[in-house]
Amino acid sequence: MPPLEEILQQEAGAEIDAHLAAADAKVKEIISEAENRAKALLEEHRQRLDAAARAASRQGQSAAALIVSIARTQAQGEIMDLVRQKALEALEETAVQAQYGEVLQALAAEALKAAVEAEKLVVPPDDRERLMGWAQDRGLDLQTDPQLRLGVRIVCRGGRQVENTLPERLQRAWDTLAPEVANLLWGAKKED
Repeated sequence: MPPLEEILQQEAGAEIDAHLAAADAKVKEIISEAENRAKALLEEHRQRLDAAARAASRQGQSAAALIVSIARTQAQGEIMDLVRQKALEALEETAVQAQYGEVLQALAAEALKAAVEAEKLVVPPDDRERLMGWAQDRGLDLQTDPQLRLGVRIVCRGGRQVENTLPERLQRAWDTLAPEVANLLWGAKKED
């Protein structure tokens, strides 16, 4: 690999790491906000359900316990949705940062590595200018797709596509992140 390419890849990697670190800090802030909201929601549900449990018979208390469980699960689901939405909003904010062009180039380089016989680079219309030179340097036809957000798509000969976007990366990582977020919000589940 030519030294310049290696330096550019290292710089792009460092830039991505910096953006990920900023996103991580934003996620921690979002988690803190979500935790406070979760506590308020859980307390509200708890107060309503405690009043119902006091007025109910033993059978009513059993039903109230079921309602508490459902409400807690529902509130936790709402909070997790909120955290995920806030993370997506934080990713959207990266598009206005000065280094966003470098992030796009890094995403494109990763997609290109996964592509076989790449022919086209597809980008959101607003990002065309940012990646025009990059695509030309690699002999790729540059096209736009208004449906594409915060990333790129490589189209290969034969129609195979490799998409690499920030929302897609969050989606792929969410299964790993969600339990960690839940643990931060509510702690480890205790066996009753």
